[in-house]
Amino acid sequence: MLNDSKVMANIPAADLERARRFYADKLGLEPAGEDPGGLTYTTSGGTSFHLYETDQAGKAGHTIAQFHVADVRKEVDDLGAKGITFEHYDMPGVTWDGDVAGMGSAGHAAWFKDSEDNILCIDDMVPA
Repeated sequence: MLNDSKVMANIPAADLERARRFYADKLGLEPAGEDPGGLTYTTSGGTSFHLYETDQAGKAGHTIAQFHVADVRKEVDDLGAKGITFEHYDMPGVTWDGDVAGMGSAGHAAWFKDSEDNILCIDDMVPA
């Protein structure tokens, strides 16, 4: 039934305008659409997510969305230059090189929080 559907992530924001500025200024993303429910972003990679206002933002305690990138280290450097602070987590089998986690055959990853305290991740595009 759902196998032929498209999936869209929903990211909560306590303050939609503050989140809009963060996603534009820090991540370089502009909304592809806006409606009374929030902002829709579509990447050139063909995926979308919806940013919506709620008082539940930042309460998940886990990764809300992952951005698959070609070069995690480059993205970490670029985002760090824009003031992004990266999170470090104690996970079995993970080695750290600065802010980049080495995860064996699963590649590399780095985590950071958005303006709404949601945890986001960038990781290698490791083929399945």
